[in-house]
Amino acid sequence: MSNIIWTPQPRQAVFMERPEYEALYGGAAGGGKSDAIIIEALRQVHIPHYKALILRKTFSQLNELIDKSLKYYPAAYPEATYNATAHTWTFPSGAKIIFGAMQHTKDRVKYQGQAYDFIAFDELTHFSYDEYSYLFSRNRPNGPGTRCYIRATANPGGVGHGWVKERFITAAPPMTPISEEVSWRTPDGKEEKRLQQRIFVPSSVFDNPALLNNDPMYVQRLASLPEAERKALLYGDWDSFSGQVFTEWRNDSAHYFDRKNTHVISPFAIPKEWRVWRALDWGYSRPFSVGWYAVDHDRRLYRIRELYGCTGAPNVGVKWEPSVVAREIKRIEGEDINLRGRQIFGVADPAIWGSDGTESIASLMERERVYFDKGDHARIDGKMQVHHRLAFDENGVPMLYVFNTCKHFIRTVPNLVYDSKNPEDIDSDGEDHIYDELRYVCMENPISPTPKREAEIKPYDPLSTEPQYGRYDWYRSF
Repeated sequence: MSNIIWTPQPRQAVFMERPEYEALYGGAAGGGKSDAIIIEALRQVHIPHYKALILRKTFSQLNELIDKSLKYYPAAYPEATYNATAHTWTFPSGAKIIFGAMQHTKDRVKYQGQAYDFIAFDELTHFSYDEYSYLFSRNRPNGPGTRCYIRATANPGGVGHGWVKERFITAAPPMTPISEEVSWRTPDGKEEKRLQQRIFVPSSVFDNPALLNNDPMYVQRLASLPEAERKALLYGDWDSFSGQVFTEWRNDSAHYFDRKNTHVISPFAIPKEWRVWRALDWGYSRPFSVGWYAVDHDRRLYRIRELYGCTGAPNVGVKWEPSVVAREIKRIEGEDINLRGRQIFGVADPAIWGSDGTESIASLMERERVYFDKGDHARIDGKMQVHHRLAFDENGVPMLYVFNTCKHFIRTVPNLVYDSKNPEDIDSDGEDHIYDELRYVCMENPISPTPKREAEIKPYDPLSTEPQYGRYDWYRSF
């Protein structure tokens, strides 16, 4: 009788052998992601002081992982015990594997002061970058001889889709190590630098022959999903996913010049007679966003320039004072050939006129001669205006174009997802600052929905051999 409890499939083995500090596994459904991290957590349980943490967004989502641990852990370590109240496995050596959750960002304080040699995130796209990166500080040894590292799994979609895609997917081709230089200063003033690496290991149902042998119909069920879910879960497509708000979005570099069936286009000189708008969504610890939009004679919007106050870390602001932002706006409007010398109409989040006894943000900007009017903050109406503008007409022309130099718009707006508590609105935990200032401009320039082409009405010909009405075609199969 064989004593083998579990054997990694080839793609799982690739993931589990990676030496990088961070590794993301998955991208599509059915690749054996959960098994991989459950077993990976066992790697160091022979060390008495070893401690591992496996995270899901909520405790209820941990059930599948816990069930897998109940299947594998006692079989591998018969003396291991599970405390269901503490969600903790204790192994004969004294090592522990803990299942945890972080439903809200504030919940990270539960892990403050703790040390975990191994940390795994299941479904990383359900977490914010703040939540993920905070756990780096908890990833430290509990004693000598352990390896400290982080692993994660994910499918496309979720509030964290944008930052996960940027960090692991678009940063380099799959299976290519991504190096990031980190630096610090020692107490004696010496600067130290090191390279920290991460990698994306893609997997799909086709990498899981055990699943396909047990359930040959699983691929068929994935293939029968709606288009967005099918592309994401069957093929691991990070540009199409369930919950995506602006499914109309297209970025096709082959059409940057003819501007057909793409929202992203190459820059051009804006005619002098076109009106130009400047929109602001304020942020300090979160990014601020300033966007400049031109409006043509057909009321079509063109995002021609942006100023985005982000540190480079997802959704982290540069903490500029309002006067600094205003002076940078003035500099750009004095230098940019499409802005210089024009009358520019400003619109901003009404919140910048608020004051708790100090001078408002709007007032501080006005000191620098940068002026805004109060924007219409109607969230659902504003979202619908964005939908109207992203829709293509019968010629493949939308009512909103974005210059390909507006990198942060292109990075953030297509990745926005719906709020799980308010399915008509955007999840504001995502990086929605550019979207917010876009709404203000759209509400100042409202349009009606793009008319849909009417289907051509043909008379029914009972003698025709060509299919005419799809709902009657079923009889042909008999």
